[in-house]
Amino acid sequence: MTSLQIIITILVMFFIGGIRIAQEYQRAVVFRLGRFKNIMGPGIYWIIPFIERQQRVDIRTKTVDLEQQETITKDSVTIKVNAVLWFKITSPENAIIKVADYNKAVYQFSVTALRNIIGQHSLDEVLREREQINGTLQKIVDSATEPWGIKIEMVEMKDVEIPEAMQRAMAREAEAIREKRARIVKAEAELEASIKLTQGAKKMEESPIALELRRMQMLAEIGIDNNTTTVILMPSDFTNAAKSLTKLANESKLDKS
Repeated sequence: MTSLQIIITILVMFFIGGIRIAQEYQRAVVFRLGRFKNIMGPGIYWIIPFIERQQRVDIRTKTVDLEQQETITKDSVTIKVNAVLWFKITSPENAIIKVADYNKAVYQFSVTALRNIIGQHSLDEVLREREQINGTLQKIVDSATEPWGIKIEMVEMKDVEIPEAMQRAMAREAEAIREKRARIVKAEAELEASIKLTQGAKKMEESPIALELRRMQMLAEIGIDNNTTTVILMPSDFTNAAKSLTKLANESKLDKS
């Protein structure tokens, strides 16, 4: 083999040794002699062997499961909370250059922010305003990770574990609230019924025949439900006569006195 063939072989191997391929979801951060050069990919590209080196970065959305955290709420209730975080890399060079391990950094900061934000809310707020807390947590983490070239897409609390004693107390409170509502509804119904009865009594007082019709209707209803019941009707004139006699007797007593 001649020296020319050797040189050509070395050049070919040198060229082949610098060929790289990045997938569509990957970007290569290229460094030349330790200094950042540019971003390469996706597809096939070439770097200078022994002079340039690369570090691939996955730019797809990643899911981070934040392990269960035991923390204390603003009203001094100990709860356990776990959450899920979604993020993606928007600037590969910053994710490599400005932070040593972006996965670990995002995880640790998210866990710390989760504990802090739970401590700023009461238990009722954590249970009732979960979406608002998720949005606030996302903004906090995103503002911290933005210089690293990382975008926090969403944060969701998966589960809030409450102590058993607190669960029983909340159940008693909910039961008391339901009982209170039931009593209020019943009282309102009785008030409305009394108003309607008063209005009906006034109408019947204006028209005596209406009272007789009502009595006949009651007889029909009793006959349907209780066929063996014996009912004796007394005309309303007898009642009126008894009232008149009672009134006359009382007036005579007053005159004698």
